[in-house]
Amino acid sequence: MTILVLNAGSSSLKYQLCTPEGQTLMRGLIERIGEPGGPVTDHRSAVEQVLSQLPPGTELWAIGHRVVHGGERFREATRLTPEVLAALQQLTPLAPLHNPPALAGIDGALALQPDVPNVAVFDTAFHATLPPEAYLYALPYRLYQEHGLRRYGFHGTSHAYVARRAAEMLGRPLEQLKLVTLHLGNGASACAVQHGRSVDTSMGFTPLEGLVMGTRSGDLDPAVVVWLAEREGLAKTNTLLNRESGVLGLSGISNDLRDLHRAREDGDERATLALQVMARRIRKYVGAYAAAMDGLDAVVFTGGAGEHDTWLRAEVVGRLNVLGLRLDAEANQSRQPLISRPGPVAALVIPTDEEGEIALQTSRLLELG
Repeated sequence: MTILVLNAGSSSLKYQLCTPEGQTLMRGLIERIGEPGGPVTDHRSAVEQVLSQLPPGTELWAIGHRVVHGGERFREATRLTPEVLAALQQLTPLAPLHNPPALAGIDGALALQPDVPNVAVFDTAFHATLPPEAYLYALPYRLYQEHGLRRYGFHGTSHAYVARRAAEMLGRPLEQLKLVTLHLGNGASACAVQHGRSVDTSMGFTPLEGLVMGTRSGDLDPAVVVWLAEREGLAKTNTLLNRESGVLGLSGISNDLRDLHRAREDGDERATLALQVMARRIRKYVGAYAAAMDGLDAVVFTGGAGEHDTWLRAEVVGRLNVLGLRLDAEANQSRQPLISRPGPVAALVIPTDEEGEIALQTSRLLELG
């Protein structure tokens, strides 16, 4: 009995076959969907190709889909029905780049496997526990009431997974812990996890807010956006903030931290500055979330950069002594799961498994149902 997890992008389909407990049996990626020379013309054809690659005799119990935005309505994994699909279509304006590919993958799976339960697992769902003082912006309240303008947060499956794993590594109940989880990759976000619940997170109404990312600016003075829009126009400003900013914009070199580290080691000042700006923003969020939770038990690094960038981890952990963090430089360099010396706050490195988390949430929903 297996669960197929589908993670659809605009021109790609990542898939993973898992046990109901979330353990990986196989995984793969189909790219360039619908592009000239690509392997398939649309997401339905991509799903068909995935199904053809499953081992002979595979018994699918369910198909779990990553859906980035669930709005305020979808606060947990949800079985897909015509009513749910109609509601998801209405949420497209909140995630115009992310939800349409997910819906295309869902349509393909439902058409090809109509008798298999399909479940949507939402990036935003883990953050449904944010209190109003964390999710509301200081804007006219009618904008929230009429348009849902608020902080939603993203990367929820990753934050949920590594928070649970952190509790296992620390040998303590998750319900007793105060954690800051850091999902650091080309997209990056921080989350304050208090007693197993997300109580604050750095991404907001969109994934643009918060940490410095590969090509996204993160936090800005809102007047900067107005200034840019007046001079560059809305479309150009949107492209600039999402695709031309972050460490790419600061360095002028790359959005890949590996390229920036090579340049830093060669003495490139802008590459060094871009990395320092990124690290400083992360430290500020860790400190702010420790204050918001009135305490901190551990900082957890995950995502491509969080799992592999020893320099970045050292710049964060090694400069937060005020919180009780003590970097173990040797453990960090040798890529150990625990990179802090004994003290009141631990620093952990935990590889994320978003697809495994989606499989686990899918199986739990169907078992309860």
